[in-house]
Amino acid sequence: MLSGRFDRALQFTSELHRKQRRKTSGAPYVSHLLGVCALVLEDGGTEDEAIAALLHDSVEDQSASYSGGHEALAAYVAREFGPEVARLVEALTERPSAETSAIADKRERWRAHKRAYIEQILSYDASVRRISCADSLYNVRSLISGYRALGDDLWKRFLTRHASDQLWACSEIARAFLKAGGTRLACDLDDAVDQLHKLTGAVRS
Repeated sequence: MLSGRFDRALQFTSELHRKQRRKTSGAPYVSHLLGVCALVLEDGGTEDEAIAALLHDSVEDQSASYSGGHEALAAYVAREFGPEVARLVEALTERPSAETSAIADKRERWRAHKRAYIEQILSYDASVRRISCADSLYNVRSLISGYRALGDDLWKRFLTRHASDQLWACSEIARAFLKAGGTRLACDLDDAVDQLHKLTGAVRS
């Protein structure tokens, strides 16, 4: 059973991301966080994993607007929701390395950042991998919905503006999760990536 700690996490998540919207649909960003949390719980995730799913983008996206910045927000998560949630959120927080940040071309910089993330998947423990895979699965399903609504105009909402970049990243991420453990979520992700390629008419590499 979920406790009052989960209720507090729901409230904090809603407050923290209130002004943020999804690139694919313009929907309130909390829809994504609730969706990832639902996937984690349906996969048998613990309360800590469910709370971390709600908060997985908190430090990455909201540190700049939070009083005290990154350290204060990370400390609040640890104090309010416990050390395991803090560990999971920290592991799920993407930070570009100095090496990738130094790449001048924005498209190649984006690809280098994605390659670094894909390499990390293999090192994740089962809890981090469950949340990260649920995150990717939700994102691919959002791309499917977004493409049905917008067609190729969808890709203009992303940094590189190229369908091939998004499709490449989705394929490589799904392949990495299958290699890392081949869980049900990983299989669902791989199926969703297949569906996205068929919908867009692209050949999956």
